[in-house]
Amino acid sequence: MKVKVFYQDGKVKGEIDLADGVFNTVVNEQVMYLVVKSYLANRRQGTAKTKGRSEVSGGGRKPWKQKHTGNARAGSNTSPVWVRGGKAFGPTPRNYYGAIPKALRKIALTSALSSRAKEERIAVVSSIACDAPKTKVIASLLEALSLGGRRVLLVIDPASTNVYLSSRNIRDVTVKPVSELNAYDVLNNDALVFGSEEIVKKIEEAAAL
Repeated sequence: MKVKVFYQDGKVKGEIDLADGVFNTVVNEQVMYLVVKSYLANRRQGTAKTKGRSEVSGGGRKPWKQKHTGNARAGSNTSPVWVRGGKAFGPTPRNYYGAIPKALRKIALTSALSSRAKEERIAVVSSIACDAPKTKVIASLLEALSLGGRRVLLVIDPASTNVYLSSRNIRDVTVKPVSELNAYDVLNNDALVFGSEEIVKKIEEAAAL
């Protein structure tokens, strides 16, 4: 499979061959679902907490005697039916983390990349010149690629600090170093832009099964 390589001004430089084992595989929707579900679960803090009836202040004695008051029977003012009583079956802190097997992560990533490649939503930029953090540079690049206003995942080299600082403030643009590329970010964006041809090679080496 081939994809176009662009200069930073949006002009076509040529084409690059994408490895079929990474960008043209069978799209496994079930594995993508499982991996994305686990990825989102692992991001949860699990710190939600309410006080039960044993944790709220009060209690210790019966509010009034059982009979002959005209009131409903009550054993404690910490009951969930009382104002300022404990919460019944409320959330407690828990750990949502679940390990994702490496093989499944690779299948999900190659499936996501293949899906975007088949939909022609991948673009490669020969290089991004950014001498200083400047949002206008990346915004102009996206406009030149006809991606302005769309949800874009920009994959860059970890050493490209200026590109990262120039991209992170643009709405609907997610910037990730190539080492952190995952299936969720690929699927959560409309288009995928690689910051150089070398990045494509790194992804093919890392994601190859």
